[in-house]
Formats: sequence, structure tokens, C-alpha cells
Amino acid sequence: MSLAVHRRADHLFGRVPMTWMTQWSGGFPLALASARGNTVTDVDELTYIDFALGDTGAMAGHSPEPTVRAVTQRMATLGGISAMLPTEDAEWVAEQLTRRFGLTQWSFTLSATDANRWAIRLARLATGKSKLLVFSYCYHGSVDETLVIVGPEGQPMSRPDNVAPGVDPIVTTRVVEWNDLAAVERELAHGDVAAILMEPALTNIGIVLPEPGFHEGLRALATKYGALLMIDETHTISAGPGGMTARDGLRPDIFVIGKSIGGGIPCGAYGLSEEVASTVRENVGATGLGDVGGVGGTLAGNALSSAAMRATLGEVLTDSAFANMIEMATRYTGHVEQIIVDAKLPWSIAQLGARAEYRFVRPGPRNGGESAAAADHELDEYMHLFTLNRGILMTPFHNMALMCPVTSVADIDLHSEVFAEAVAELVGR
Repeated sequence: MSLAVHRRADHLFGRVPMTWMTQWSGGFPLALASARGNTVTDVDELTYIDFALGDTGAMAGHSPEPTVRAVTQRMATLGGISAMLPTEDAEWVAEQLTRRFGLTQWSFTLSATDANRWAIRLARLATGKSKLLVFSYCYHGSVDETLVIVGPEGQPMSRPDNVAPGVDPIVTTRVVEWNDLAAVERELAHGDVAAILMEPALTNIGIVLPEPGFHEGLRALATKYGALLMIDETHTISAGPGGMTARDGLRPDIFVIGKSIGGGIPCGAYGLSEEVASTVRENVGATGLGDVGGVGGTLAGNALSSAAMRATLGEVLTDSAFANMIEMATRYTGHVEQIIVDAKLPWSIAQLGARAEYRFVRPGPRNGGESAAAADHELDEYMHLFTLNRGILMTPFHNMALMCPVTSVADIDLHSEVFAEAVAELVGR
């Protein structure tokens, strides 16, 4: 029936609600019937253990009970899904974000993409500088300025498949490889960088972890050259309740989060340090921060999203939940690593808290360029379809597995069994 749903979708561009959904292996995506916890059921009534979890959007699990209760109360009992008025939930969420990530001033959006866009504008306002510095193959949603990579000859270039950008991103952005502090300093020395925008570990080109001293070096270089350090933990919140920022003692000037904190309800947020917030206030002048100033949207901070964030952060993505999620990811990583070693495959696996991903190269890549070079789309499709046909859903176009609060030992062990079977067939055993 999933194929029939796909074929009937004559009025959907690409036959899917969002063109990204064409990335699923097999020629068409499964059509969703229902989802609970870490399982999804398609219209053929087949149920899968879900390790994709909406590419982090459902890291709290599908429809967690506290979130469902909160949004139901907001919609059915209290009413007022979107009224362009604040609720008490918003301040509760902002205070919680301060507790977790340290920054004291917060504003809400409907996605991390929007949070990044708006925060970039404030970074330019605060510094009086125009450019952004990013890392090749970083993930910051569909922000125009970030769709840039280091090309084959070391030159900056628009990322492949960047659709018709209004401005070539090499005009707005400087780009270097991850883990290369010398390159960071070289680009900052031009004196025109408003902010270094980074994930604390690369996550959308495989997981590429920072080398020892890299984050300390970035913080020092940002301070030295008068650039703001802007950390996007939309994916790396998997490291723990406060992401890598809390776990590793990072000190951002601006912070961005999205996807997971609303339990599946669209939301995002950006935080500012007291110093940056004060500088922004001083420099607002005649431009203002409302209406069409580029830092707002009619639905941002709405009552429904605020209720969802409060319930998810307060009752679902708790310290104890993260402890179990990370324990499950550690078990998953250990099993996959042992299977790879036993099969003598030149693959590697990296873990970041509650998420793990294997890559078709060994040792693991140290930057985005190396990880991109290790891509093997046919092998990806083989692994995805092999696991899918045996009741396991992995993240499309790469091999990320994410744990949610209800992921169990039995789920991990089933994946290990299926993964071992896939590898055995691949190597001819």
C-alpha cells in the first residue's frame, strides 16, 4: 500500500509532502499509519523499530505521553494555539534552557533553521561585521550562508545540490575543514567574520568528533579576532541533557537548538549571552527588533509549541532518560564495532551520547571532506533496505541510529543480529 500511496500522490511535488522524503531507499518512502515510542507502523500494518526518530525531531520518542497531554490541554481545554501572546510556559522553557546550556536570554522560533537565520543577523548587528565562518559539510538546516564546502582544490564552493541560491554562499561565508585550527585563524585574520557557526561535532556527514583542544582553540580564536562563537546543538543535544555545551564546558556567545525539545511539535530557540544581548539592545537603533526586521515570525513562540517544549524538557528528555539513552547507544556501538572488526571490514563507528553512526572508512574521518569521500550510496542503500526488510528503520541517506527514552536492550540486540546478517551476506560468509 505504501507504493500505492506514492503513486496516487499526483498533486505532491515529487510525490511526497517534502522533497527530502525522496531520499528514502527503495524508490519510494513508507507511508506512515501510526507511531508510538520508538516504533512506526506503515499503511501495510508492518511495524518497525525506529532508529531514525525523525532525524532527531522525535528523539523524545513518538508522541510521548506528557507532551501529548500538554498539547491536548492547550488545544482542547485552554484553547489559543496561536494568538501572538506570551504564555507562562515560555518563561519556564527559557529558564530551563538557561539551566541546561548557560545562556540567559532566549527567543523562540519554529525551527533551528529559523533560529540560525535570525541569530546570524543579530551577530552581524552586534559585531558590525558581515561574514560567517562555517565548517565544510556542517549541518545548520537550510540556512543559505552555510551551504558551502571546501572544494577539491581547497577553494570554497557552493555545496552540491544547493538549489538556486540567491547569493553564492562564498560571498557571505568563509569555510574551513573541521579540526583545522590553523585554517580557522587564517580566515578570521581577514577581520570580517561576525560569528563562527558550528555544531560541536559534525553530524550530517557521519559523526566527526572534535580532536582534543579543538574547542578550546576555537573559543580563544573567536575572542582574539572579535568574532562571536555560535553553537548549534540541534543534533548534538544527543550528548546529554545540556548537549556538548554542558558536557564539555563550552562557552558560546550564541546558542541554537531545535527539533527535539518540542517532542515533535515544530519549535526552535536561540540564546544570547548577557554581553551579546546588551550589545544588540544598544545597537538596535531605528531598525527595531519587530515586524519585518528579520528576527521574527507570526507563529514563533506560539502557545502550543511552548506547552510542548515545557512538557518535553520537564518530563521526557530528563537527566535519567538521557542516562538510559546513552547506555543503549553505547551497547549499540559496541556490538556494531565488534561485528565490523570480526568481519575485517574497513568501516568505523562513532558515538555521540545517544546517537551513533557507522561510516565506510577506517580509521574514522577527522573532517567533513574525508567523511564525504567515504560515502558509498549503493552500500548505503543495501544496508538500509536489508534492515528495513527485517523490521528496522535507519536514518535515510546515512547510517545514523538514535536512541529515545524507551529504546530497549531487545531493540539493540535485534539490530545487532540483523546488522551481523547483513555484513555476513556482504562479505560472502
